[in-house]
Amino acid sequence: MLIGVPKEIKREEYRVGLTPASVRELTAHGHQVLVEHDAGAGINTPDSVYQAAGASMAANAEEIFDRAELIVKVKEPQATERKYLRPGQILFTFLHLAPDPEQARDLVESGATCIAYETVTAPGGGLPLLAPMSEVAGRMSVQAGAHNLEKTQGGMGILPGGVAGVPPAKIVILGAGVVGSNAAQMAVGSGAQVVVLDRSIDALRRIERLLGARAITVFSNRDNIERHVRTADLVIGGVLIPGAAAPKLVSRQMVSAMKPGAVVVDVAIDQGGCFESSHATTHAEPTYVVDHVVHYCVANMPGAVPRTSTFALNNATLPYVLMLADQGQRRALADHPHLRAGLNVCQGKITCLEVAAALGLPYHDPLQVRGA
Repeated sequence: MLIGVPKEIKREEYRVGLTPASVRELTAHGHQVLVEHDAGAGINTPDSVYQAAGASMAANAEEIFDRAELIVKVKEPQATERKYLRPGQILFTFLHLAPDPEQARDLVESGATCIAYETVTAPGGGLPLLAPMSEVAGRMSVQAGAHNLEKTQGGMGILPGGVAGVPPAKIVILGAGVVGSNAAQMAVGSGAQVVVLDRSIDALRRIERLLGARAITVFSNRDNIERHVRTADLVIGGVLIPGAAAPKLVSRQMVSAMKPGAVVVDVAIDQGGCFESSHATTHAEPTYVVDHVVHYCVANMPGAVPRTSTFALNNATLPYVLMLADQGQRRALADHPHLRAGLNVCQGKITCLEVAAALGLPYHDPLQVRGA
């Protein structure tokens, strides 16, 4: 199979779909890999390294999309890229379609087979291709929150860990999944007072086993969310419903009741955000203020550390890329239900139940869609 890797063009996105090591694995399986010129520049990997791994180089994205049977990316295709997609072509990348009806419409119209990293599942549960980026974003969320608590960034001007004689900040984390557990580890390491809320008692038990008395676990309900958000210095939103829009756990009224100069970091912004006052921002302009509360809502947080993120992502995605390339889309999707869970759009139909529900569009069983 001919696999194409275009350069990411979303604003401030520096990751790349395949590393040279992944290219080497694919070519060893007899596949061809076509990489756009300078696609690896954001991770300090020149074209010569890709060529040494067995890749051919393309002058531009149009050539990639025109020739490749399987497109491997990181972020959702932008409008200029979506027009190149064609029926039968496979797109394998993060999509986050639930809050993005325009992208969903274009993908439906393209006729391409679109598989989303964020809804691929694992035999033991969980989302194995989303997990490494959730690890990165969870760890970065505390870093971003601490930075924006500084007075020069609009925050109240406190140090998360405090110092002798001065109490630490209170960091509240909504969600005890991959984002939340990684945020909690970093928050505890900073010396802050840490509170983690989740509806899953099993998830809270995992936090207790991991961090012991250094983190307070609280069952998530309206009363507890309101009480802890109101008294927090930093709130990190890390909730996720696979494929669906994130639930709005923190209302505008709750935000208004927070301390002046408090900070919220909405890691769920890719799926629409879990704060009612959230809207997506960029690394160039990462924050805005609503009711005296600083909001950090960067939609591609791991893009700020592209080298770490790219290698972590490839560790997870490469087996699935090999599966698609070795077996072809029809057999791979038919034989592997966990890969099939990642199928969001196929043959002009929405094949992910949560995406269909979020967008108000008809859902089609992927096993009943011709070509799946």
